Amino acid sequence: MSADRAALVRQARDSIAKGSKSFAAASRLFDRPTRERAWLLYAWCRRCDDLADGQDLGSAITVVDDPQARLAMIRDLSARALAGEATGDPAFDALGMVAAEVALPRAFVDDLIAGFALDADGFSPRTEDDLLRYCYHVAGVVGCMMAVVMGVSPDDRATLDRACDLGLAFQLANIARDIGEDDAAGRCYLPQDWLGEMDVPPGETMRPVYRPRIAVLGRRLAERAQAYEASARAGTPALSLRSAWAVLAAAGIYGDIAREVARRGETAWDVRVFTTKADKLGWVAKAGVQALGRGRWNGAGSRMGLWQRPRY
Repeated sequence: MSADRAALVRQARDSIAKGSKSFAAASRLFDRPTRERAWLLYAWCRRCDDLADGQDLGSAITVVDDPQARLAMIRDLSARALAGEATGDPAFDALGMVAAEVALPRAFVDDLIAGFALDADGFSPRTEDDLLRYCYHVAGVVGCMMAVVMGVSPDDRATLDRACDLGLAFQLANIARDIGEDDAAGRCYLPQDWLGEMDVPPGETMRPVYRPRIAVLGRRLAERAQAYEASARAGTPALSLRSAWAVLAAAGIYGDIAREVARRGETAWDVRVFTTKADKLGWVAKAGVQALGRGRWNGAGSRMGLWQRPRY
């Protein structure tokens, strides 16, 4: 490993350790080359997210004064990194390195940046389809990129569909967990037609009088997340044992977030939902057993009725 690469890997490792304990725990299950590439990809995703949302390693979202300028910076630095240029920002240099090592499709990078553009434009979904399109751009496409990092061919559409489904599951769980935090930041990812169905006026999702109705929508998001999580599991026979182990651990750890939101009901946003270290270790153990028996999912689990990602 070159000195430059070693430094980028160390910085990327530190980024995931501080930014996402769940993903950090799951990433340790990969073989070393895959683990390092996953860290490099994460570092870029995290840096872009922090730039777009005024965060520091996933801290609370803040309102930024210059969203379009930040978006332009993300686009410029990402393009330079993909062209093989040194950007002066380790996270963007990490993108250039991992993209070159695994032949990461440029379309996936562009699709993620399009998600940041949606937020910069003040996106709020009108329908469930709008919500899922947003989830693809900010998380589903990351699942596709991670699959390529794990050795899946960009032409293997079936496996990439399942990888996308896991990203969708993660984002739906995030949205369910963060309804209150998003409201505080002036954002709402609950579809407008869902809010209309529940007679919740725009901008009033966290008013106590509407909390029982929002709890219904929180459970609905959790149910959608579990459907995509189940679909994603059907893609693991295409992965190596260690990659499947990591994916199944992450699916379980993040799936528990959605399940806990559903369980708490109206109190889901009083205290932020998270998984404990013991929960994570439990899923590492369970996922190991599941990975060994993943052949039973081969050809199982129709995607009928699930959202379809863009085709290239």
